[in-house]
Amino acid sequence: MSPRWFGIVTALAVLAACSSAPPDSSSSQSGNAYGTQNGSQIGGTTASGIGTAGAKAGPGSEEDLKQNVGDRVFFDTDQSGINAEGRQTLQRQADWLKRYPNLTVTIEGHCDERGLREYNLALGDRRATAAKDMLVALGIDARRIKTISYGKEKPAVVGSDEAAWAQNRRAVTVVD
Repeated sequence: MSPRWFGIVTALAVLAACSSAPPDSSSSQSGNAYGTQNGSQIGGTTASGIGTAGAKAGPGSEEDLKQNVGDRVFFDTDQSGINAEGRQTLQRQADWLKRYPNLTVTIEGHCDERGLREYNLALGDRRATAAKDMLVALGIDARRIKTISYGKEKPAVVGSDEAAWAQNRRAVTVVD
């Protein structure tokens, strides 16, 4: 295969991966990759954090969270601080969680593919904890939120470029 065709095939594969649905994150986890329990889980959506799936979103469902609130917060490289856009998403999540006081969530911390596994697990944990801490500061009972770190093990987008990495540096809130 010529280098030109190889490049075209690779580009199509990346585009296909970007357009696929995010992995199912509806399964509940009881702890993070370190085997400890300390928080909550987040689900999948678009880059803006607001889902666009055609599934009907019943009130208080994970699809409702994805479509109407936004289930993910994105981070800069090697960072776990919440930026302004992330704060807005977490404020919407807190308001939504207040409407459904019996729901619990898990916040998943994720990283891009770069770096050692151990480093990324720790960074993912810091990201999930940062999102949890903000929800708690916004009035959500900490007992309603679990966290788990997947590090680089569950990328939302497969790829080795900044566009893919930016989508993988995230905290995703998943309804338990």
